[in-house]
Amino acid sequence: MRVFVCATAAALALSAFATPAEAATKVVYGYAWGDGKGHLRVVPKSATFVKQKDFLSYRLKTIPGATEVRLDYTGTAFGRLTVACDLKETEGRVAVDAKGLGRTVCKPGHLASELGRGVKPLRIEYTGTKAVKVNEILVDKWPNSRTAQGTIKRINDTTLLFETRGKKIKLGYSYTTAFYRVTKRCGDGWLTGRPVNADRNGLGEKACTAGDLTKVLKSVKHPVLAQLRYSPEVGGIDEVWEVYGDA
Repeated sequence: MRVFVCATAAALALSAFATPAEAATKVVYGYAWGDGKGHLRVVPKSATFVKQKDFLSYRLKTIPGATEVRLDYTGTAFGRLTVACDLKETEGRVAVDAKGLGRTVCKPGHLASELGRGVKPLRIEYTGTKAVKVNEILVDKWPNSRTAQGTIKRINDTTLLFETRGKKIKLGYSYTTAFYRVTKRCGDGWLTGRPVNADRNGLGEKACTAGDLTKVLKSVKHPVLAQLRYSPEVGGIDEVWEVYGDA
């Protein structure tokens, strides 16, 4: 009897440290954005494997009600589409397996570099809040952009909250995002001085950079009016126009 009691107690003790069901490995497909050092964020998409002659890709579609997943990728295995880890482009040669997943074995630092360049379509295996395997994928068709006016508010250096027609959308941007200002200089505060670079509709015409957008948004504590060309499916911004409302 004493042996049985001891064995039961040991089993209960071990069960207290068992991995919970929610820590099981999951898979998510989507357009990933960098979200702080060693982290990415992605809104899950449905993924359909598209197999064509000499071209393997995925068709990603919106999942109604899907919520964003934020993951630590510092310990992940990263499979790239390029034939070498440090290439910016495929240069006409793609390294994928039979499932269309990037198969060039790379390091988390290479993933950080890619996310630093902007959005990446990825397949991610993760446990809890940590990515364990990440593969680049090709998408069969990049979603179209749309243009709308609304207010923007800074979330971090590469992310903002866009509110338009009663909807709030979290959007990312990269160094390729264009920023057009109504002010005299790119480094001026939002709507500082006379709108010397506004067109008839009050839209900025002075070409500035994504870095200028980041700097100016840091200086404002409230939402400001802007026009965006963006893709809600990708969760990213192509262009931002500062808007002078009295033009």
